[in-house]
Amino acid sequence: MILIVGGAGYIGSHINKYLNEKGEETIILDNLSQGHKEFVKWGKFIECDLNNINEIEEIFKNNKIDAVMHFSAYSLVKESVINPKKYYENNVKNTLNLLSIMLKYNVNKFIFSSTCAVYGNPQELPLKEEHSLNPINTYGITKHMVETILKDYSIAYSDFNYVSLRYFNAAGADPQSEIGEWHTPESHLIPLILDVAVGKRENIHIFGTDYETRDGTCVRDYIHVLDLAQAHYNALKFLEENNKSEIFNLGNGTGFTVKEIIDVCQKVTGCKIKVINDEPRPGDPPILIGSSQKAKKILKWEPQYSNIEEIIKTAWNWHKNNF
Repeated sequence: MILIVGGAGYIGSHINKYLNEKGEETIILDNLSQGHKEFVKWGKFIECDLNNINEIEEIFKNNKIDAVMHFSAYSLVKESVINPKKYYENNVKNTLNLLSIMLKYNVNKFIFSSTCAVYGNPQELPLKEEHSLNPINTYGITKHMVETILKDYSIAYSDFNYVSLRYFNAAGADPQSEIGEWHTPESHLIPLILDVAVGKRENIHIFGTDYETRDGTCVRDYIHVLDLAQAHYNALKFLEENNKSEIFNLGNGTGFTVKEIIDVCQKVTGCKIKVINDEPRPGDPPILIGSSQKAKKILKWEPQYSNIEEIIKTAWNWHKNNF
């Protein structure tokens, strides 16, 4: 049985569906502060907060858990800088609570939702796993800290192994439109643009138009949420078959500018998107593109969504019927 921590959120819910389709049994743990009960359509749901170590222990005591997938982190960069206490307590301290119970109950397989934010400003592109780690905001620092903890645990506790998956920009939605991308507040570019298309908001802001890129706006690497799900499933099989830990990037290896994403959204939705050019945000690297060759080689990962128009179509099909 797989425990999915934060399984009512965007990425966790898609992975929960994918695992169930693969025949895995799942328990979904979520405090619903950011997740949505409506998204838990598969597996067994338990409402619980990681700061309550006694409740976590009850879950492990009453269920035969074989592996844990951890998605329960706060992830707003700006908020992390303004309110670091919130991020250190949830992203680091609460993860330590979870790990302590895992060790107590001899659950030794851990898959961690990490981020390309651990790299900071790229020194070379595409980013590879061996690139230096120098996160420039509290969110990235907390993910780096947990990766350090996992490395130390895997050394100290010989049967404990983990896979850390460093995402680039997760995007898209379940092709059957049973679940999709829904954050409160919304901070991701594609759903913000789609909010304009459905009339939920009036415009989209472009933060910075004079970067050294092909059209002056930031370049990002978008990866479909179902391709992330496949990678998590493959990581689970990797841990079942190997007594070792690994770290992998998950991206498409192709970058799109903010303006290009807006143009594709206009094409997919048939709606004109009103744009406001704004000042650059501190800490935004001009280009973030990742190499996923390691994941493809070792995890046998084969992304199915490389076309940005197809990725946005899946997002739009869900978004237009739910907002």
